[in-house]
This record gives sequence, structure tokens and C-alpha cells, in this order.
Amino acid sequence: QVQLVESGGGLVQPGGSLRLSCAASGFAFWMYAMSWYRQAPGKERELVATVSTVGGTTKYADSVKGRFTISKDNAKNTMYLQMNSLKPEDTAVYYCNAVQSSWNHNYWGQGTQVTVSS
Repeated sequence: QVQLVESGGGLVQPGGSLRLSCAASGFAFWMYAMSWYRQAPGKERELVATVSTVGGTTKYADSVKGRFTISKDNAKNTMYLQMNSLKPEDTAVYYCNAVQSSWNHNYWGQGTQVTVSS
């Protein structure tokens, strides 16, 4: 069965750091484009960062460029989001997403809460 499980969220002070992990199972991880999304209360879910398949191309939302780094380890079927210089506006539930467009596959994790507050 397909599973995406996020971990690493929590409470952190402004300027602090967190590393989120997304553990994948039940599908061919390396064939999927992997992304992190986030959703704050009362707002729509937004794309934070994406890493492509074998090419490893990364893209970021303007709001997180220079602060967040997305990466993946195909051997471990795990994707990461290193978050530095965190701001209160980064507070949201962060979701892991896996897409293989040619097969119309789109999978989501359950989300992990990130709260940035002093």
C-alpha cells in the first residue's frame, strides 16, 4: 500500500531551524516528482518546494528561497525539507506530495505541524 509519512515538525522560535522528513513506501519513489506543500488556518494549500525525478531539479516558492532546502535520498525513499531562518509566517501544516503525471498518480501524506513563535 502507498504511504507518505511526514515527521520533524514542532515548535520553534523565529530564526530557528527544523528539518522535515517524508518517508515513502509502496511505490517507485525515484519515478515520482516530490514536493512539500503547506497550509495555514483559513488559507489555501500552497506549494513550498519541488524536487524532480532523476535530474534532481529543485524549485522554491519566492517566500522561502534562500531559507529552505529540499532534497531526497532515493536509497532511503525519503524526502527532506531543511528550514532555516524560520519566520512566524512559516507556521502551517506541511504536507508531503508525490506525483507521476504520466500515470495520473498523486499521493499525499497526513501532514506535520510547524509552529514558529516566541
